[in-house]
Order: sequence, then structure tokens, then C-alpha cells
Amino acid sequence: MVVLARAVVCLCLCFSLCHVRGNYIPGKMNEIIMNLLQHYNIPESERYNGEPIFVKDSIPRNMEEKKVFMRGVLDAYDSLFNQMLKELPTPIPHTTGSNNLPAVAGGEGGEGKDVRTGLNVLHKMVKDLIKNGYQKHEQLLKSLKNIHHLKMDNRTVQSKALGELVWLYDEASEINDTKRRRRRGSARKGKTHSRG
Repeated sequence: MVVLARAVVCLCLCFSLCHVRGNYIPGKMNEIIMNLLQHYNIPESERYNGEPIFVKDSIPRNMEEKKVFMRGVLDAYDSLFNQMLKELPTPIPHTTGSNNLPAVAGGEGGEGKDVRTGLNVLHKMVKDLIKNGYQKHEQLLKSLKNIHHLKMDNRTVQSKALGELVWLYDEASEINDTKRRRRRGSARKGKTHSRG
């Protein structure tokens, strides 16, 4: 009982520190997370060591950039849930009349079933959010991942990249210049309004 109360207090503290807003968080999600944290229990010194997995300050302020970033985070959670589900023991098949037999060692009993169910529910929630709000960013993220995995020590990649640098540099400079012009335009508008 004391352990459960302590886990609830820790979870509440965690949610308050992480600034979990309740606008879009279903109550069911909080309950599932509380139950899963009992299974995926780590010492408080590890949980609150100042090194979060997803750093809140790294979320961009620009809405389009934020959407691309959040799609990447949701993809990471999708992969994480897949891995967590793989690590669970294989479920015990239910057969009629076997209710009186003890569970097979290594099989998934009551708690393991609850963990699997909870992970599946959260996983589905994340996949539904991706499907309903972040589908158009998939191709952009794939392109970014392909760039990240370029073979930098490959001579063909090096040569092609040098050949493509001119148009890429021009494109990046144009985007940067457009942002500067907008800022200067906004600053001028602000000055003319303050004079009048």
C-alpha cells in the first residue's frame, strides 16, 4: 500500500514537473501510465537526474517546425512501444478447461497481461494521433532520416554532394534572406506606426 501511494505521489510530481496539460490528455491515459510506471519502475535518482529523454526546450516555436518535430517524437514513441511490447513475455494461449493449471514459467500472467494491454492502448493512441494530425510530415521526416544516414566516407556520396552544394546553398540562402526581409519589413511597419 505504501509503495502504491509513493508511486502515485511520484507520478503526480512527474506530471507537474513535465507540465502535462489536461486539455488533450484523456483520463484513461494518466491511469494507464500510472499502472505502467509500477512495472517500469526505476529509482528516483535515475528518473529525476536532470536528463530527460525529450527536452522541452528543444521544441521549436514556429508551428510548422513544431509539427515536424512532434511527428518525430511521436515516431520515436511508436518505435519505443513496439520495442517494449517485444520485450514482454509471450502471452499464454487460453484453452478451455485450463483455468486450474498453473501459469507456465516465462509466460505472461495477470500483471504482464495488464502491461501488454496498457502498452497497446497507449500505442494505439499515439498511432491515431499520427494518422489524424501528422500524416503530411511523414515524407519530410523520411527525407531527413535519409540525409542523416548518408555514408560520409563514401567517395560517390562526397562527389555528388559537392556537385549539389551550389543549388542547395542558394536555396538555403534565399530562405534565410526572405526571413530577414520579413523581419526588416515588420520593424519598418512598427516604426511608421509609432511615428503616426
